[in-house]
Amino acid sequence: MTKTVTQSSAPHFADRLISRIRELGHPLCLGLDPHLAQIPALFRRGDMGAGSAQTPQAVEDFLFAILERAEGRAAIVKPQIAFFEQMGWRGIEVLTKVVERARALGFLTLLDAKRGDIGSTADGYAKAYLEPGSPVEVDAITLNPYLGLDSLDPFAARAEAHGRGLFVLVKTSNPGSGDLQDLGLAESDSQTKVFVAVASALAPLSRQLVGKQTGWSSLGVVVGATYPADAAIVRERLPEALFLVPGYGAQGGSAAEAVRGFVRGPSGLEGGLVNSSRGILFPEAGDTAEASAWERAVDAALDRAIGELGEAVAGSSD
Repeated sequence: MTKTVTQSSAPHFADRLISRIRELGHPLCLGLDPHLAQIPALFRRGDMGAGSAQTPQAVEDFLFAILERAEGRAAIVKPQIAFFEQMGWRGIEVLTKVVERARALGFLTLLDAKRGDIGSTADGYAKAYLEPGSPVEVDAITLNPYLGLDSLDPFAARAEAHGRGLFVLVKTSNPGSGDLQDLGLAESDSQTKVFVAVASALAPLSRQLVGKQTGWSSLGVVVGATYPADAAIVRERLPEALFLVPGYGAQGGSAAEAVRGFVRGPSGLEGGLVNSSRGILFPEAGDTAEASAWERAVDAALDRAIGELGEAVAGSSD
C-alpha cells in the first residue's frame, strides 16, 4: 500500500466479529438481497415494480421482519446495494433504515457494494459508508481491487481510524470468475493465477490491520464456497485475513466446502463468515400471506443454515 493509515483506539472490526461468532458457534452472514419478484405475499404491495411508489415500503417491512426473526442468531448482515439502488432514491432511503435497524438490533453490518475507484472518487465512497455519522454508516464494505492497490487506500485509512472492515474480491463464486481470475501471469510464473497474485499483494495490508484480541485482520477477502481448493491457496497467502464466503446453499456450495479456508480456533474452525441470502429470505414454504406460516418457514431456514454451519466448524475441532 502506498498510503500510511493512522493508528486508532476505535473498536477493531475483526475482533468484534470473531468474538461474536465464537459466542454464537457458527459463521452465518445473513445476506439481505430483496429480489422484488420473490417478496412473499405477506409483504407484497401493488405490482412490486422497481419504480412503483408502494414497493420500497414493502421491502422495508419485509427486511425489518427478517431482522427481527434473526435477532441474536447471526453476527452480521450483508445488504446488497443493487437491490436498493434499483428503486432509486426511495431504495437508498430504505437501505439507510435497514442498516440503522440492523445495528440497533446488535448486528454488525457489511455493505455489499464492490466499490473500486481511484483518487477523490474512492475517498468519496469511503467517506459515504465508513465514517462515523455518515448517511449510510456500516461496519464493513466489499471492494473491487482491479484498479490497483492505491484504490484501496481511502478505505484502509477508515478501517484503521474507525474500526471498519474491508472485504476485497479475490476468488468469487460465479461460474465466469475464471475468465480473468484464473488467468496465468506469463511475465512471472505461468502457474500463478491472477487471484493468487491479488491475494499475495494484499498480504501487507492484512498484517497491518490485525487485531490484538483475536489475531484476525480487518482486511478480509471474498472467496467463493464453490472453489474450496482455491480457498486453501488463498489462505496460505493470507493467514490472518477473514474470508467472506458466498456460494453456500442456493448457489450449490456445501457447509463443509464453505469453511474449507477456515483454520482451527479456540472452539473449532474460524476465520470468516459464510453468506446465505435466498435460502433464508425466500424458503419454499415462505411465500404465504399467513404471518405465522411465514415465520415458521424463515425460522426453519435459519435453523437449517445455523445447524449446518455450526456442525461444519465444530466437527473438525478435535
